[in-house]
Amino acid sequence: MAEEGAKGPAKAPQTAAEKQLLRRRQELDYWKKNAARIRSRNLLTGLTIGAFVVGMFSYTILSVKQERIMEELDDEAKIHIIRGPRTGANS
Repeated sequence: MAEEGAKGPAKAPQTAAEKQLLRRRQELDYWKKNAARIRSRNLLTGLTIGAFVVGMFSYTILSVKQERIMEELDDEAKIHIIRGPRTGANS
């Protein structure tokens, strides 16, 4: 019995509610310590995704405009082919 008293008071096992409370406190401490780092990572990720979306949108719009220009050039080429070459003899 004297040996048990030397070890210190026996700690009662934690209940589920105490474990959950401890876990929540640890998570809160983690978020407080790392909030700035996580925020900067989220900002970097958001800017990267936004830049990709803007780039893809711009590329798509540019491709459609070039396609329209090519169609207009094709139409003009067809007209010139049908009319024939413009030389001094037949103009």
